[in-house]
Amino acid sequence: MSIALREIEGQSRGYYALLGAFGALTLAGLASAYYMEHHGHIVTGMTNQIVWGLPHVFAVFLIVAASGVLNVASIASVFGQQFYKPLAPLSGLLAIAMLAGGLAVLMLDLGRADRLIVALTYYNFKSIFALNVFLYTGFFVIVAAYLWTMMERRMNCYSGPLGLLAFIWRLVLTTGTGLIFGFLVARQAYDSALLAPMFIVMSFSYGLAVYILVLIAAYRWSGRPLGAVVLARLTRLLIVFVAAALYFVAVHHLTNLYVAKQQDFEAFILLTGGVYPVLFWAGQVALGSLAPMAILAHPVLGKSHSWIAAAALLVVLGALAQMYVTIIGGQAYPLQLFPGMQESSSFFDGVVHPYAPSAPEIMLGLGGIAAAAVIVLIAVKLLRFLPESLDEAA
Repeated sequence: MSIALREIEGQSRGYYALLGAFGALTLAGLASAYYMEHHGHIVTGMTNQIVWGLPHVFAVFLIVAASGVLNVASIASVFGQQFYKPLAPLSGLLAIAMLAGGLAVLMLDLGRADRLIVALTYYNFKSIFALNVFLYTGFFVIVAAYLWTMMERRMNCYSGPLGLLAFIWRLVLTTGTGLIFGFLVARQAYDSALLAPMFIVMSFSYGLAVYILVLIAAYRWSGRPLGAVVLARLTRLLIVFVAAALYFVAVHHLTNLYVAKQQDFEAFILLTGGVYPVLFWAGQVALGSLAPMAILAHPVLGKSHSWIAAAALLVVLGALAQMYVTIIGGQAYPLQLFPGMQESSSFFDGVVHPYAPSAPEIMLGLGGIAAAAVIVLIAVKLLRFLPESLDEAA
């Protein structure tokens, strides 16, 4: 039995209400970006010490999850698991939409989005930021071509090779995103080769959680059947990915604790840093990792669509907490200009830098998520991304 892909009708009041809500949130994000660009970053919580604020938390989450959400398509074409083939087109669509939303937030948060043309025409190839320009634009092109081979019957024969290229490219892309932090030797929180593989594993977890959320919502709201077999496979994968991400986080912190010069920073992040230990232990570890695994592994709760969606949402919230601790917490800890030596000045020596996100920053970050949602809502109405049925018989 072949599974047919169909557009959603998209004629209900609920659909237009949802599209209107996400559209309004996108416009609010654009208005917030204009407000910050017009008045300067003085209206935000960012300072000369904390230059990447909450919008970067949302942006990096979207970019990392965009790579990971393509994993569903990769399982079908690269690893030959035909069970996942009907799920692959939505995977590619979400990858493009989330990367677009993340890059939009990233560009608008820099304060001078008009300077993007400089970044696209003048390159410093010693900078990981310059290399990422090629990785991000290449990802759009490769995934768009990959979608074409999946959805056009005449091009199906090229789906395997392009799927392999997309798989390799997204691993390199996520490695580049992790190395943005891993190459920052000036910050004690970063400067670690472990960040590259850790970001790859985190992308698997983040992306699959987003995919499950969208899949459940799309089939519930469109009235299409979604069988337990599909969700059972996806939830088992999510348990493995969440556990693997938690393992890498543990190894990263244990490695830092073993290094004498990193122990003060680890004490700050894990124990004494105020909001950052709370977000780490309660947000990232407890609610974002252990609770979802417990829900998904439960013999009763793990079969309920509502509980599965709740677990996936907890993974997403835990991911945002992890990005906040990594990005904001890493900047809040005072710089050690000369490790192992004593120095003094009047410029924030030993001072933990405060940060409180402002309303425009929050709206800009949410606007990036809303922009990705608008892309998905319009695409599934115009093109055949969703299988007509995913029940047990199909």
